Formats: sequence, C-alpha cells, structure tokens
Amino acid sequence: MGKKSTEKTVFENVKILDAGAKGVSVAKAPDGKVIFLPNVVPGDVVDVQTLKKRKAYYEGKAIKIHEFSEHRIEPVCEHFGACGGCKWQNMNYSQQLFYKNQEVSNNLKRIGKIDLPDFEPILGSKKQFFYRNKMEFGFSNARWMTDAEIQSGAEFDNKNALGFHIPRMWDKILDITNCHLQEDPSNEIRNEIKRFANENNLTFFNARAVEGLLRTLMIRTASTGEIMVLIQFFERDEKNIQLLMNFLSGRFPQITSLQYVINQKLNDTLYDQDIILFKGRNYILEEMEGLHFSINAKSFYQTNSDQAYELYKITREFAGLTGNEIVYDLYTGTGTIAQFVSKKAKKVIGVEAVPEAIIDAKANAERNSISNCTFFVGDMKNVFNEEFITKHGHPDVIITDPPRDGMHKDVVDQILKIAPKRVVYVSCNSATQARDLAIMDEKYRVVRVRPVDMFPQTHHVENVVLLELKINTDES
Repeated sequence: MGKKSTEKTVFENVKILDAGAKGVSVAKAPDGKVIFLPNVVPGDVVDVQTLKKRKAYYEGKAIKIHEFSEHRIEPVCEHFGACGGCKWQNMNYSQQLFYKNQEVSNNLKRIGKIDLPDFEPILGSKKQFFYRNKMEFGFSNARWMTDAEIQSGAEFDNKNALGFHIPRMWDKILDITNCHLQEDPSNEIRNEIKRFANENNLTFFNARAVEGLLRTLMIRTASTGEIMVLIQFFERDEKNIQLLMNFLSGRFPQITSLQYVINQKLNDTLYDQDIILFKGRNYILEEMEGLHFSINAKSFYQTNSDQAYELYKITREFAGLTGNEIVYDLYTGTGTIAQFVSKKAKKVIGVEAVPEAIIDAKANAERNSISNCTFFVGDMKNVFNEEFITKHGHPDVIITDPPRDGMHKDVVDQILKIAPKRVVYVSCNSATQARDLAIMDEKYRVVRVRPVDMFPQTHHVENVVLLELKINTDES
C-alpha cells in the first residue's frame, strides 16, 4: 500500500529483490515501477520513502526495516551510511561476490548478446578490509553534519574536517576518524595531521569561498612497506607549510616519500602540477614476483596490490604464452602487465597515451633488467596503425586493459583487421567490455571468462576475457 508523508510517497513492507548498479539495491513498488535505494540488502523487507519520482522508476530510502535479510551483517565501520564508500559493508562477502558475478554475466549476455562459455569462479580477495594502497582525502572548514549530530542539538565549534566527499556534493566533506580501507599508519597519519593543524590554527579549505591553506591529502602504501604522503596546499603560506611538513617528517620517520603541492587552480587534480619533494625520494617501490615498480605521485597503479597480482596471473595464464610470441599490451599504463608477462614472451610492445606513465614504464623495465619490452606513447587509435604494426611485428597475442569507457572503435577495428590468434581483454567495466566483445564477435569467440574482485565492500568488479580467432576466419 502507499501513503503520503511530507508530500513524498511511502511504500510499506517492500521486499528488496536484487542488487543493482552503483551499489544500490532494487525493489518493486506496488504500481510496478522499480525502486532504487541504498544501504539495504536483498532479502530485507522495508518501508520505503521515495525521494525522486521518474517516469520509469523511483529513487528512495529505507525508513524502517521489518525483516532482516539472511545475507545482512553488521557493518564494521562507524561511518557506514554517511560515507559514500564501502556501500556493501552490510552484506556478507560471499553474497557480494554473487552479485558482482551476476553483474558481469548480465552485461555480457544482455549487451554483448554473444555465445559465452561457463564462467570460471569469481576470484575473491583474501583481504576484505585494509586492501587499498592509495587513499585521497579532502580538507574542509565546513564539515558535513551527520543526521545523528543534527538531531543531538549539540553545538559544534570546530567544523574542520579531513575525510571523504559526500556523494554528489562536491563541496561537502565527511570527517573520518577510522577508515577500514588502508593499513596503518594511514589512519594515524591522517588523524595526526588534523590534530596538529587544529592546534596550530592552520586553515582548512573552503571550496565555495576558494580559500584556506590545507586542500587535499594523499597516502600511498606499498607491499614493500614503503609509504608516500603528499599534501596539497592552496595558499602560498611558506611558514605554515614548512611547519606542517617538518612535523610530519619528525612524527613519522618511516615515510619514504614526503611531498607537497601548491595548487591554486579551481580543481585539485595533480597531473598538471609541480610536485615538491620535501624528504626522501619522489617514489615508492612496489614488488611483484621479484619485479620492482616505482610509483610516483602521478602514477596509475592498481589500488589493491595483492589482488592485482592475482589479476595479472590470470591475464598471463589466459595469454597462453610459450616464449615465442610477440605481445602487444594496449593501454599499458606504467607497463606492469607488459613486464609481468615478458619472461614468457619473445617481445612485448606497450602503448599508452600518458607520457609520464611511459617514462615510468621505461624506468621500471630498466630497473628490472627487462630487455624485451618496448614502450610507446600516443593516442591508441592513432598509434596502433598499419605502419606501427609493420615496424614492430604482427602480434600473436594482444592484451588490452582500457579505461572504463572501453576501447575506441578504431582500436577494435584494427584488432579485427590484423586478427591476432588471441586477445586477452581486462576490464573494469563489463558493460563497455560487452559492447566491444559484440563487435569482435565477427571474428572471435569468447573461450574463457573470469571476474576478479579488486574492491571488496563495493559493487566494482574487474573481468578478464580470453578471445580466440574463429577457425573459419583463418580459412576465409
């Protein structure tokens, strides 16, 4: 039944049916429309208050839970619900894996509309918490007030916050006390920075007024135990910058790389900024099977180091290398996959659009004494052409790990044109992967599929697909 509450509809005793995209759950309203709502688990029976009404669906929130799902568990994080991350913390991990696998399957079937083999079991993460090697936090002098704080009626003199952006609110920061995503000393470093800044009256950023000294904090850790800390300042207040950096240097001598930026742009992206090294070296080292990869402030590296290793092992296995193959690694980034598979390949060619990433890739290959990897920078759809292939050799295997948008159609067309025997497609977005697989179905069949969970407690999932050239293509 439905009734009106503060001009918004309330649906009573609604059963949550499924987990949908972007971490929200799915239910059906009495009128047949779909309801999308957060912070509930399939199997819960709840009262729903609608927040937005669209033509085909509602957006809402649960205001009362009548029955708890058998898959519901107690979230470990005190910030669950207010923080936009870890949206599935209230769902047991085996069920998280079920819905991630289901999302990949649905996308490949509904969007790809191609013949698929049975999926190999989704690879779960041994660590369900404290698995991230990179975290970014924002400063604010007008922190987000939680419902509990507002309802308490208490006065809060200090509104400074150091934490995460509230979803879809660019100027709102939720103050974080204890995050369960990155191993210590991450929490201690963040909390000590906040304490010291408050004690010394350092100003926190105001996004609307565009003022304040402290803007963002990035902490990177590595499986080797090395730590990078980078603080982004907005104002050129050299005295207070030095004060904070000296404090961090003395308080946390284990920091391998201590850096900062003075960024007075309207946005806080680092990629066009000059990074200033305060102490240590300007990179930390990650290790994988004896290979070492330097990670600087601007580097892309998979944010779950342990699971990245598992992902790369699956990629290498799918590639089926014998030592005689020419391999092209498209969207190579800093060349981690290229170097990881290189010992089982004759030659690996890596291509990437970001110049800094290719500089890192070349430096890492030299550090690892790898001589059969060559890296090139440029827009993939322009670089990956006939002339390039003639010069560097026809690939036997292509490994491709594109961004969320998937491969450019010109890149897909070129793969179809040159028709390597095998293509290993690693994707962080199975919807765009499915779109590309549908185009490639002209010449390729999917022979292996294995999802990999890189981000426990979230809806995100990676997927690895092996494509093999159809036999009748070779004969034509």
